[in-house]
Amino acid sequence: MGRPLILVSNDDGIRAPGLRVLARVAAEFGDVLVCAPTEERSGFSHAISLHSSLRTNSTPELGDNWYAVSGTPVDCVYLASLHLCERRPDLVLTGVNPGYNLGADVFYSGTVGAAREGLLRGCTAMAVSVEAEADPALSVPFVRQLVPLLLARAALGERHLLNLNVPRKPTGLRVARLGHRSYDDQVDERKDLAGRSYFWIGGPPAPINDDSDSDIGLVSRGFAALTPLELDITAPEIDDWATWVAAKDSSTT
Repeated sequence: MGRPLILVSNDDGIRAPGLRVLARVAAEFGDVLVCAPTEERSGFSHAISLHSSLRTNSTPELGDNWYAVSGTPVDCVYLASLHLCERRPDLVLTGVNPGYNLGADVFYSGTVGAAREGLLRGCTAMAVSVEAEADPALSVPFVRQLVPLLLARAALGERHLLNLNVPRKPTGLRVARLGHRSYDDQVDERKDLAGRSYFWIGGPPAPINDDSDSDIGLVSRGFAALTPLELDITAPEIDDWATWVAAKDSSTT
């Protein structure tokens, strides 16, 4: 049996330092194909280019089987999984993102979006992020710990989606649910030279002050946080809604 095939991608672009770190550690466990956007595509979530063409270029100066794609992180995983890879990848790794993807960040993050696309393509996947301005190599011991487990489970037919966040001085690894990350949300209105309004939206993350066992609480206490994610985001109160709808429906008949 040949070595596993590992697809590596990101949302920070083909030349991002974290991508090189992740590709190097992935190569310890299997054959690697790297496919990433030509430039930064942070915050693109699960955007996919259904109404525009894509172009891909090999980048041999970066390594063998490295490809840059003129699209989103999801485009990269989709295109690589179905076309560039000689077979379906056994594992998709995305990152290393320079900044946490905690709590509701998973709905915005291109790093997580690319990993989620890996799961949709039938692969086990893991998104990897580190604290902002930290060395992406901080994630390597945890990736080394988790990749063999993920590959072993993939060989048994299991498919998983994990989200890993590593603080600047990690003291260990813990599994956690998503927490609630706060941002200093804002809309900044400005004027162009013609006097027309334009806007910048968003704001920096608020300081983390959380002692819970969520992913946010754990990284604030120095632990690397590992969160298993699922595609099914159906609310647990589905039966309550079904009862309410049924009652409303019967009252109108």
